[in-house]
Amino acid sequence: MLNIVLTLFQSFFLKVSRSEASHRMILLNNSHKLLALYKSLARSIPESLKVYGSVYHINHGNPFNMEVLVDSWPEYQMVIIRPQKQEMTDDMDSYTNVYHMFSKEPQKSQEVLKNCEIINWKQRFQIQGLQESLGEGIRAAAFSKSVKVEHSTAVLLVTEDILKLNASNESKFGSCAETGHPDDDFESETPNFKYAQLAVSYSGLVNDNWKRGRNERSLRFIKRCIQDLPAACMLGPEGVPVSWVTMDPSCEVGMAYSMEKYRRTGNMARVMVRYMKYLRQKNIPFYLSVREENEYSRRFVQQLGFFEASCEWHQWICYPQNLVPF
Repeated sequence: MLNIVLTLFQSFFLKVSRSEASHRMILLNNSHKLLALYKSLARSIPESLKVYGSVYHINHGNPFNMEVLVDSWPEYQMVIIRPQKQEMTDDMDSYTNVYHMFSKEPQKSQEVLKNCEIINWKQRFQIQGLQESLGEGIRAAAFSKSVKVEHSTAVLLVTEDILKLNASNESKFGSCAETGHPDDDFESETPNFKYAQLAVSYSGLVNDNWKRGRNERSLRFIKRCIQDLPAACMLGPEGVPVSWVTMDPSCEVGMAYSMEKYRRTGNMARVMVRYMKYLRQKNIPFYLSVREENEYSRRFVQQLGFFEASCEWHQWICYPQNLVPF
C-alpha cells in the first residue's frame, strides 16, 4: 500500500514539475542566438515587428538594457522582450515597464503568462504586440493576478521594404551622434529651415506636445529615446525645432509633431522623407501606428509610402487594483 502511495505521489510530482518546466522561459543572451532569432522573426513580419524591432536594438548596443526570453530554443513558440531588472525600479513607470510580445500560438499565451515569473504583476506596466489574439490570454492571466487591463488599438502602417527585410544584409548600427544624418538637399532651397538631428535639450518641448506624455516619467523616457535612438527635426527661423520625429526601443517611429504655426507647410513631410532615407541607409527597420480615427495622419503617411498592414497595433496597460491609473 505504501509503495502504491509513493508511486502515485511521484507520478503527480513529476507531472507538476514537467508542467512548471514547460512554462519556464529561457533567457537568450548569446549574440549568435540573438542573431538567429532576429533572422527567424523576419519570417513572421508583420505580426512579429514589435519583437523584431526590439531585437534589432538589442543586437546593436542594447541602449535600453532589454532582454529576450523564449519558451524553448532553437524551436520556439513565444518571444517576450522586457527591460532588465535594474531598469524596472519604479512600479508606476509604464513607459519603462514595457513588454513586447510575439507568439506563434497566441491562444496558448495564458498558461505561459500565468505560470511563469516573466511579468511583474505588482507593477503598472504595458504589453505591446501586433496580435489581437494575445488579448484573451493577457486578460485571463491578469484576472488571476487581480490586475486590471485597459486595451487600446491602432492601425499598423508599414512600407513595402519592411516586408522584404533580409537580416543577412544587416549592417552595424552606431548611435546617431557617431553616424550623423545625410546632407539635406532641402536646406539650400529654403535657408530659414534646416533638417537636423533632434537634440536631447528639446526633450521638454517634445514631452509638452506628446498626448501620451506631459509628465516626469514620460520626460525621462523621451530623453532616452532622443539620446540613444534616431531622432530628427526641422529647425525653424529661430533655430528651434518646428517639426520632429523620434523612435522607440521597438523601432516604432512616433511622437511626430509640428508646431501649429508650421502645420500644412510641408515641413513634416520633408522631415519624414529625410528621416526614412537615413533609416534605410543604416538598414534600421521602422514602422508606425496611427489611431483609426486620425484620418488626416493616415492619409499623410500613406502619401509617404506607408500602407495598412494585415494586423493591428495593440497595447494592454495593466495595473494592480491597489495602484490607481493616471
